[in-house]
Amino acid sequence: MIAKSRIHESCRLYGINTIGRNCTILENVTLGYPSGRILDEIAAAGATPETYSYVGVRLGDDAVIRPGSTLYCDVVIGNALRTGHNALIRENTLIGDRVLVGTNVVIDGNCRIGNRVSIQSNVYIPTNTTIEDNVFLGPCSVLTNDKYPIRIPYDLKGPVLRKGASVGANATILPGVEIGEGAMVAAGALVTKDVPAWKLAIGAPAKIVELPEALRSLNRI
Repeated sequence: MIAKSRIHESCRLYGINTIGRNCTILENVTLGYPSGRILDEIAAAGATPETYSYVGVRLGDDAVIRPGSTLYCDVVIGNALRTGHNALIRENTLIGDRVLVGTNVVIDGNCRIGNRVSIQSNVYIPTNTTIEDNVFLGPCSVLTNDKYPIRIPYDLKGPVLRKGASVGANATILPGVEIGEGAMVAAGALVTKDVPAWKLAIGAPAKIVELPEALRSLNRI
């Protein structure tokens, strides 16, 4: 279902998508791309992605999706989404209202992202990550979810970023780490342990220090 929105003729739509009012979807955007599970179903049914019926994207009002971006199936997004170019949002992801997903961002599925979140260019967000309201992620910051990559079994667990947290450019946050409410992670930091609310993580590996009084306010997003 598409309600009074502008969709470029080069866009590819898979599955059953619901698109809100006043959306602008630009060149070469893909909506509802099938996940691995859906592709298996399609193969078993002897069908094609173009003809098989499954749940695609549910997109709120006033979105702007820029060229080259791909949103997989089972993605639910609130109002006023903005993407840069070539953003990728994988399946089973829930995103709130007024969220920015910058150029070349990868959100790798099974993620929960709140309202008024700003995700700058080239950020990587792995499977099973939770990001609450008013969080800022600086350019090229990397979140991780595999504590022992490939070597031994590990239940993938992404970080948890609490309300109003800020992560600086090129910072790396290790699996399962919690960044507390209002906390800040300095640019280039390597965060290996939880950061308490309203504290600052700085350095590699990061040390926890007091947050300057001037920075003790929620992000203005």
